Amino acid sequence: MVTNAAGTMRWRDMAREASLASLVGGHTRCCSRRDFLAGAGTLVFAGMSAAADNRSGTEFTLFLCGDVMTGRGIDQILPHPGDPMLYESWMRSARGYVALAEGETGPLPRAAAFDYIWGDALAELARVQPDVRIVNLETAITTAREPWPDKGIHYRMHPANLPCLTAAGLDCVSLANNHVLDWGRHGLEETLRSLHAAGIRTAGAGVDADAALAPAAIPLGGGRRLLVYACATTDSGVPPDWTAGLRQAGLHVLQDLSKDSVTRIATRIDADRRNGDVVMLSIHWGGNWGYAVSNAARHFARSVIDLAAVDLVHGHSSHHPLGIEVHRGRLILYGCGDFLNDYEGIGGHEQQRPELTMMYFPRLSTDGHLRALELVPMKIRHFRVNRADAAESAWLESMLNREGAAFGTRVEPAGNGSLVLRWD
Repeated sequence: MVTNAAGTMRWRDMAREASLASLVGGHTRCCSRRDFLAGAGTLVFAGMSAAADNRSGTEFTLFLCGDVMTGRGIDQILPHPGDPMLYESWMRSARGYVALAEGETGPLPRAAAFDYIWGDALAELARVQPDVRIVNLETAITTAREPWPDKGIHYRMHPANLPCLTAAGLDCVSLANNHVLDWGRHGLEETLRSLHAAGIRTAGAGVDADAALAPAAIPLGGGRRLLVYACATTDSGVPPDWTAGLRQAGLHVLQDLSKDSVTRIATRIDADRRNGDVVMLSIHWGGNWGYAVSNAARHFARSVIDLAAVDLVHGHSSHHPLGIEVHRGRLILYGCGDFLNDYEGIGGHEQQRPELTMMYFPRLSTDGHLRALELVPMKIRHFRVNRADAAESAWLESMLNREGAAFGTRVEPAGNGSLVLRWD
């Protein structure tokens, strides 16, 4: 990373270098496993209220978002800042990111209340009252001092700051991403212990391979469960040797997006799934910038729906939201964008508006079909997320319609300032 004359960092100098091990193409077979398990061609519709019919017991609502990064600079403004030491060639102290942000948007609090970082998101959660709340947590929660070698960026948050996550009532976090092992396997194990002690379920990482592949099982009522699986690909910056082993802590890492990978996921789901369960796959994949969704990613997402009976694909890694697809009545979020980070003052991709983000509130039937998707435009500023203004919301609306055209989706304004998804 370099710094320009105004002291602003440039994103291009932080680019992650990794490539996808294998790309796949082709078409899903016309008679899929999904056809037998759930029935193809079920009529679905798009509505506006994400929570209106939950009490009928036939639907439930999720809160989803992209990457939540509570380490580094954000950790430093919370009540129990950890050791600020960094091992980045361009920054040696996490306090430097606080200074960058203050130079961009003004003074930040110190010892901020744990709920500070969520800003207006808390009011939106109270309004919608989702049944389950899931995020991709992209930081280690540890006091470990040994960073992963030969890795340019390391995120950690002090365990005493974990109440910043419970402040949002999170039920589950995906840990299959390129920062949760930044402070080694001991750091990952401490992260897991801390989250579980706080009552937050985890998916995508574990003390061994079986734990990393296992789902987080979240009760939905009536004996039904939401099974949350999580995985990551190497093109998102995950080192291949972060893969969990027989007796080694690590992540559920996909080496490629091939049919074999889909088959392995399907086999695991078959072993875990009970009648009435709904299945979600959270996947950290692809690069940080750009709107193009690869043929391999699109084929994989459709294949896990068709062949592994996944009901919702929750994608993340991109620093900005991507287009949305609905395949056979199942929601595919290719990239949810960053939801919270310490990037204020880092320039270089202003045209993609990485400070703009969204809260995703999908409403699903208990057989996994998408009934409605409400999107709440938000903006990251002062290390917190608040509602986007009208112009910023309009920008997100235009972007989603542009990128959704290839997938047959579009969004429309709702009366409360949110957006609602429509699909063919």
